Amino acid sequence: MSVDNSALPTYDRSDGTLPASVDLVVIGAGVAGAATAYFAARAGLQVLVIERRSSIASLTTAAATGAFRLQHDNADELALVQEGLPLYLNFAEESGLTGWNLDIRQQGYLFCSRTEVSAAKGRDLVALQRTFGLTDVELLSGDEARARWTYLSPEIRQVRFRAGDGFIDQVALTNGYATASSRAAHISGASGSGHATYALETTVTGFVRDASGGATGVTTNRGVVHAPHTVIAAGPWSGVIAKLAALDLAIAPTIRQKLVIPNLPVIDQSGPMTIDDETGSHWRPALAGAYALRTDPTTPVGEPLLEVPTDDAMAHALLDPASPTSLALLAPFWRDVWRDGPPAWHLMAGQYEYTPDHRPFIGPTDQPGLFVNTGYSGHGVMCSAGGARRTVDLLLGRAAAAEEPFRVGRPMTSRARDVL
Repeated sequence: MSVDNSALPTYDRSDGTLPASVDLVVIGAGVAGAATAYFAARAGLQVLVIERRSSIASLTTAAATGAFRLQHDNADELALVQEGLPLYLNFAEESGLTGWNLDIRQQGYLFCSRTEVSAAKGRDLVALQRTFGLTDVELLSGDEARARWTYLSPEIRQVRFRAGDGFIDQVALTNGYATASSRAAHISGASGSGHATYALETTVTGFVRDASGGATGVTTNRGVVHAPHTVIAAGPWSGVIAKLAALDLAIAPTIRQKLVIPNLPVIDQSGPMTIDDETGSHWRPALAGAYALRTDPTTPVGEPLLEVPTDDAMAHALLDPASPTSLALLAPFWRDVWRDGPPAWHLMAGQYEYTPDHRPFIGPTDQPGLFVNTGYSGHGVMCSAGGARRTVDLLLGRAAAAEEPFRVGRPMTSRARDVL
């Protein structure tokens, strides 16, 4: 069932006149924006979060898988997720929100190889991860895997599994960040009198400039707000917002869909995320059924959208056993699901905000006062705490921008899209 924190406090809204000035404006109230507000308020800043939509976490964040993993192919993203895990696993205590539930379930990620080519890549990846200090990823033969997960197809030759990876309710996390940021004195490690307010149904139309050209605030459809610092954390809209400041930010919005099957008894609700290394098709237990997804490398880049369309062909590509990306390639029971007639399902869609190297932009831009925390390329939920903490530290001068691996001006090397 869905997480319900409705009996607990919520975040503070600015429904009347916007404040004339604050310490920090954050543009975007998805998971990255709310996390930025959380760490900024914890540091004692007065924060205004501006969101174009009528509720937070209602666009791309809502359509995310809701999961976290340490099984990455680079040490930098691994470090972002590792930093966030203690907060996610102890959120109620760390945030000061007694009883706040994120529905954390550490049930593991199970990457399955059906060919020797992908199995060899998997072995190389596990060896690389061990050089990062990640030593608890299990590498199992197909037979060893089927002995533990009996639903797996006989065609699976090898799996990689880490039991500590798992699932999280990303909307509950975003609302938790927001609520805690409005009660920042209760956050563990808080200093000063920080506080965040959320201005919904508010559109940024431009930036205020000082005599030297630095960003000193924003203009909106509800008035002007002055601030020495502004963070763009608008997900797929970040590139559009950046252009208002004459900043070219390489963000490529790309539609990603999620198939929601609310009730499917054959799904083991204690099971792992199960992923096909060859196709990227995967599912995870959710509700009383499953979420099923696939990152399609042929999906074209488009413009950012406020309403993201879905396409039933995506569901058929996952469910139809005749499809080359069918989930039945991973587990035969999906053939039975198709044969018996799939139960009620629906699609959700958001947009990944890909960067050229599929890693985020964190920290200052070449315009004084203007910062970014965006471009997570599908990993925003799991990286939200680490990325936001770094953004705020850079903003406050606690860290050196030249040493940030995700800095905006870093050398870019194009990478293939992650299987997830």
